[in-house]
Amino acid sequence: MVSSEASSAMPPASERTPRGGGHAQGGVIAVAGVLAGAVLLWLPAEGWRMPALFSLGILFGLVLYVTAFGFTAAYREFLLQRETGAVRAQLVLLAVTTVLFAPVLASGAVWGREVVGAVAPVGVPVAAGAFVFGIGMQLAGGCGSGTLYTAGGGSPRMAAVLAAFCVGSFIASLHMPWWGRLPEWGEVSLGAMLGWPAAIAAQLTVFALAWAALARFTRSRQDDPGGASREAARQRTLVIGALLLSVLSLVMLVIAGHPWSITWAFTLWGAKAALLLGWDPATAAFWSGGFQEAALANGILDDVTSVMDIGIVLGALAAAGAAGRFAPRLALSGRSLAAAVLGGLAMGYGARIAYGCNIGAFYSGVASTSLHGWLWIITALAGCWVGIRMRPWFGLENGSRLETLSKT
Repeated sequence: MVSSEASSAMPPASERTPRGGGHAQGGVIAVAGVLAGAVLLWLPAEGWRMPALFSLGILFGLVLYVTAFGFTAAYREFLLQRETGAVRAQLVLLAVTTVLFAPVLASGAVWGREVVGAVAPVGVPVAAGAFVFGIGMQLAGGCGSGTLYTAGGGSPRMAAVLAAFCVGSFIASLHMPWWGRLPEWGEVSLGAMLGWPAAIAAQLTVFALAWAALARFTRSRQDDPGGASREAARQRTLVIGALLLSVLSLVMLVIAGHPWSITWAFTLWGAKAALLLGWDPATAAFWSGGFQEAALANGILDDVTSVMDIGIVLGALAAAGAAGRFAPRLALSGRSLAAAVLGGLAMGYGARIAYGCNIGAFYSGVASTSLHGWLWIITALAGCWVGIRMRPWFGLENGSRLETLSKT
């Protein structure tokens, strides 16, 4: 018997059959509210930025859950079923965010505060890390953002993925000196190299060509009017999600001074756990100076990415309660759990050496016109192809969400 439990991306709210009669779960919403209030009380007292970023994280979680905007199932549908609607929604996300980011990044500052893009070196570590991440996301059934919002939405399996994600990311941090010796060709920002107008025009041209190619590639549904109707409804929801996420990402850039990222927090959480187990950070070069050493010495709620990630989880929790869908299923097969752990470890390791995940490296990188973001998605798709073919080993199905819906 195959399991569908590994798919991180749920259908849009308009296509879901609510649990619990569709009534809001007041207790779940109350718990989310109490936890959010506690976080706000424990945040550093000085300034408004951290409370604002935490609130922004909650909004990210709400949008991700309600629109089911994801990456993992989108790539599986694209590679196996020629269903491209979710991937085309990602093109909308990238195009809009590129346009919104450009004037801010070109100015280099907002309200006197420095603003930087997600720019990282192009090289072997990015390619290798993204490839490993692609395998992991298909085994786990979720990406960086998908892991957070599905865990917050009540998936025990994705909570296991999150724990393994932290472990894998921490292990990779110990190996960073070795990866740092592999070939890299420096940071390449199209905005800096071509000028921002030309860079925007170049990227928008690529997005338009990709959209046209995907439209021609999409499997015809003329023999299934119901499927075409469901696909159109889902496409509208995903595009709305893309537009909302673009605006939230711009707000994130302005407030934080850098684009949206996710997986640095997992590395930090893994290191914090290792400290409790007696690990000595002085033994690891990655943790011996600068930003990393300061983050390790400070509290979790002093870290911007951690605060944002916690907000995403709580936002998704509140959204699940409001939809009446918070119903954790504790029964997990051994093979499904094994895939969750292996997938989480692979994603954690890959994200650390590739300078981020589908959000920090791909989405934020491409929106910042960094060439490493383009390299990331090319090699991640290759990894997804491998991971998709590994899924049946663990009893995980590869059917699309639309096919699943047609059976219900």
